[in-house]
Amino acid sequence: MSDKAAAKSNVFAGRNFRLVFFGALVSDLGAVLYSFAVSFYILEISGNNAFLQGLYLALCGVVLLISTPVGGVLGDRYNKARIMFICDYLKGGLILLATLGILCFPAHGVQLVILFIVGILGNAVSGIFSPSSAALLPHIVPEERLQQANSYFTAKSSLQSILGVVLAGVLYAALPIQILFLFVGICYTLSGVSEMFIRYRHTAPAEKLTVGLVFSDMRDGLRYLKMQKAIIVMLVAILFVNFFISPLTGNFIPYFVKTDIAGASSYLFDKLLTPELWSSVFEMLSGISMLVGSLILSTREQPDKCGHKTALKLCMMAGLMLTITLLYWLLVDRGHSLNLFLILFSLGSLMIGLLIVYINIPISTVIMRIVDKDKLSKVMSIINLFSMGLIPIASVLAGTVLQYAGSTPLLLICSAGFTVTALFMLFNKSTKEI
Repeated sequence: MSDKAAAKSNVFAGRNFRLVFFGALVSDLGAVLYSFAVSFYILEISGNNAFLQGLYLALCGVVLLISTPVGGVLGDRYNKARIMFICDYLKGGLILLATLGILCFPAHGVQLVILFIVGILGNAVSGIFSPSSAALLPHIVPEERLQQANSYFTAKSSLQSILGVVLAGVLYAALPIQILFLFVGICYTLSGVSEMFIRYRHTAPAEKLTVGLVFSDMRDGLRYLKMQKAIIVMLVAILFVNFFISPLTGNFIPYFVKTDIAGASSYLFDKLLTPELWSSVFEMLSGISMLVGSLILSTREQPDKCGHKTALKLCMMAGLMLTITLLYWLLVDRGHSLNLFLILFSLGSLMIGLLIVYINIPISTVIMRIVDKDKLSKVMSIINLFSMGLIPIASVLAGTVLQYAGSTPLLLICSAGFTVTALFMLFNKSTKEI
C-alpha cells in the first residue's frame, strides 16, 4: 500500500506524515521554550525595559519578513523536506553557539548583543523554512484528509502550549538560561534528523537558480494571487488582525507579569506560582481549548467555503478583547482586584484558544485545496508575509506605548483596531467566496 493510500483512513498511517509530525513536535517544543525564555531574559537583564524587548521582536520580525518570499521561491523549486532539515540544523547550531556565548560572556550588554544576533539570524533561517513546511502537507496527504492533518498539527501545537510553557516556566525559574538554550538546540537538531527521512515525488528544476529568477518567481506568485480576489481580501484582514492581536501575547503578557503580578505584595496562588508561571497558565489554558477544538475538527467534514463563518468568529474575538480591556482597567489599573482579573483573563484565554482553532484550520485547509501545488510555497510565503507584515511595527509601537503610557491604552488601541478589522471582513462581499 502506498503512503498516500495508507493515509486515506488516517493521516498517521502514512510514514511521511509521522516523520513530519514528530519532527515538528520536537522542534516546536524547542521554539516554545526559547521564545518564553528570551522574552523574560531580555526583560531581566535590561532592567524590565519593554521598549528593548519590543525592538528585539521587531528586528526579528523584519528579518523573517524579508527572508520569507525567498523561502517561497526555494520551496517550489527544491525538495521541501531537504530545505526543512537543513534549516533545523542551522537553527540548532545557532542556539548552541548562543549558549556558548552566554557562558563565555557574563556581561549583560554582551549577552543582549548575542541574543539580538541569534534572533536575527535564526529568523532569517525560519523565513526559508516556513513556506516549505506550510506547503509540504498536500504533497504527502490526500486532499480529503487535509483538514484532519491540519487539525492534528494544531492539536500538537496546543499540547505544546499546555506542556511546553509550563515546562518553560519551571525550567526558567529552576535552571540557568544556558542549560535551557542547550536543550533547545538539541531539540532542533533531533527534528532535522527526523526530516531527513521524508520522501515524496519531486522533480528538480532544469534551470539554475539566479537572483533574477528569484524575483521572477515572486512576481509569478503575486500575479497568481491577483486573480484570487477573495484570498486578497482575507490577506488584508490577516495583516491587520495580527497587527492588533500580536501585542497582546508578545508585549502585554510579559509586561503584565513583570509589573502588575511581580510588583504586587500578594497575588493568587503566590505560594505555588512564580509570576512567570502565570504566563504559562495563560498559554496552557489557551492550549487546552485549542487542543479540544482541533480534535473536534479532525473528525468533521471539510467545508467548501468558510469565509463568512470565520468573519463571525473574528467579531466574537473582538468582543472578547474589548471585554478584557475593560476588565484590566477596572480591576488592575484602578486597583480593585488583581486576583479577579487573573481568574477572568484565564477564562478569556480558554475562549481565545478555541476561536483561533475555528478560524485558522478551515482557512488553511481551503487555501491548500484551491491553490495549485506548484505555486503553493510561493502563495504560502505571501500569506506569511501578509500575516507578519505589520507585526514588527506593532511590536515597537506596543513596547513604546507600554513604556510611556501603560497597559490600558495599549489594550484599548488593540481591541478597537481588531474590531474594525473584523467588521471589515464580515461586511465584505468577497468574504463569502472563500
